[in-house]
Amino acid sequence: MQNKEILLEVKNLVTEFKTESEAVKAVNNVSFTLHKGETIGIVGELGSGKSVTSLSVMKLIPNPPGKISAGEIIYHSRNAGPIDLVKATNKEMREYRGNEIAMIFQEPMTSLNPVYTCGDQVMEAIILHQKLNKKDARAKTLELFKKVQLPRPEEILDTYPHQISGGQKQRVMIAMAMSCNPSILIADEPTTALDVTVQKTILDLMLELQRENDMGIMFITHDLGVIAELADKVIVMYKGKIVEQGSVMDIFTNPQHPYTKGLLACRPPLSKRLHFLPTVNNFMEINADGEIIEKEQSIENVLKSAVVTPEERKKQHADLYSRNKILEVSNIKTYFPVNKTMFGKAKSFVKAVDDVSFDVYEGETLGLVGESGCGKTTLGRTILRLIEPTGGIIKFQGQDITNLNDTDLRNLRKDIQIIFQDPYSSLNPRITIGEAILEPMKVHGILKNDAERKEKVMQLLARIGLTENQFYRYPHEFSGGQRQRICIARALALQPKFIICDESVSALDVSIQASVLNLLNELKTEFKFTYIFISHDLSVVKFMSDRMVVMNKGKIEEMGDADEICNNPQTDYTKNLINSIPKGLVDDIKGSIERKKQYKMAGVA
Repeated sequence: MQNKEILLEVKNLVTEFKTESEAVKAVNNVSFTLHKGETIGIVGELGSGKSVTSLSVMKLIPNPPGKISAGEIIYHSRNAGPIDLVKATNKEMREYRGNEIAMIFQEPMTSLNPVYTCGDQVMEAIILHQKLNKKDARAKTLELFKKVQLPRPEEILDTYPHQISGGQKQRVMIAMAMSCNPSILIADEPTTALDVTVQKTILDLMLELQRENDMGIMFITHDLGVIAELADKVIVMYKGKIVEQGSVMDIFTNPQHPYTKGLLACRPPLSKRLHFLPTVNNFMEINADGEIIEKEQSIENVLKSAVVTPEERKKQHADLYSRNKILEVSNIKTYFPVNKTMFGKAKSFVKAVDDVSFDVYEGETLGLVGESGCGKTTLGRTILRLIEPTGGIIKFQGQDITNLNDTDLRNLRKDIQIIFQDPYSSLNPRITIGEAILEPMKVHGILKNDAERKEKVMQLLARIGLTENQFYRYPHEFSGGQRQRICIARALALQPKFIICDESVSALDVSIQASVLNLLNELKTEFKFTYIFISHDLSVVKFMSDRMVVMNKGKIEEMGDADEICNNPQTDYTKNLINSIPKGLVDDIKGSIERKKQYKMAGVA
């Protein structure tokens, strides 16, 4: 990339936010260079400063409380030449934003205006920056929708954001970002909440658009597996600073910083089964002065100590399937009516769950995996009778619970709990987390009085890694990982026999995700309960599960031992899921580098 023209130079950038007591440097002395046709991957966890770096480049830091307090951001404009964006006026920035520097945000639903159609929102940017009339802007928008491979592009022009899927919304955002052929595209976690197959098509699309326009990409993520297949250069950030940067091959084959080693190691592997997932803490710790202390461990040695041997796995199977069945699901159907007649009778149905049967053994973790819309979440909620089944039988510990009355069902829910995907929306923001954990114990009459219940809550907080004084804090005072741990504690408070985890780690950073998954496995052993683990991420499901059910369009594609399905998938659908997972393997990186070389030789990039 050294022969390529420079697009962006970030020099000694400092962005800080003022609090009541101090100024926090969210970005602290950060420097890097982006060239034409180059992709820089910026990696780090929540609070690392990666998103603030991108917002600083766009000059979207809210002031107050934030400001760029030092450094330069030199953008080489195709029209105006080099300009320091730090010193640029608001009027100048409006010329560059969207027109020459575009950004795709993490959550497309919050980035798209719900009261305007998808077409109108893309047309607005085209009319503003390219001075086209409405008819020509609409024609260009339709062309963009086709380019980003939106299904039914003519219809989606006049469709509102809530009427399309997450992957389709993200494609609309990409079309909007590409509408003015920007020199730089900043993508801030654009695929985090997407299925792996949708993620792969989005990443391929971004690379194709990059080759066509020779643009530079800043791709921000916490997932090094994604970076391996996309980036030319990697920047690893931790607490506002760059701790390591280099070529994608150097970072993956010879990481120098312990934080980078931790990020590389904590992604669940498909090729082996582990007792536990490594975390950043396996490679480093922070002393009282806030300094990083490296633990002299290699990724290979940490993984070696975690591997389950074939003999251990065989023993686990023999032990597990000698136990009783705790759950029996027989021919369950959950249909949602659509196209009703004027008398309210449904003319047709969406078959969200369509004739599904399986058993779960005591102490087992059964994984449910599939893309968005496959029916896995609806199935989980149907088992709990949060959604009523259309047909079939559900037995829990031999008892048919399909038609239990409300009183019996409420009593049953003490034994069957659920951990939802979004911990923030499942916690009441107006009550402390201690009260949130204590409340269901009170409803179900667990222990004699509130004093005993409070003591139990304190024990649970300690078990999930929180302190007693955090009993009195509110949900907004915790990180995403801590909130998910609080929801786990709330489920455990009722001493359940069975827990459904519904996408319970999908929104977490990879190392926090690893620690929560480890905690769930430890608690399963300690409290002897059973899981159904629901996720669109097959590698996570494989790590957690004894057996796996792959779902597609409401039906079971295949079911069996989790390792066997990953090693020897039987259906094309499962093979596609596995092939879409960004694995971060050296061979994949070499292949990606070779493909880019071929494009360059062909004169495409």
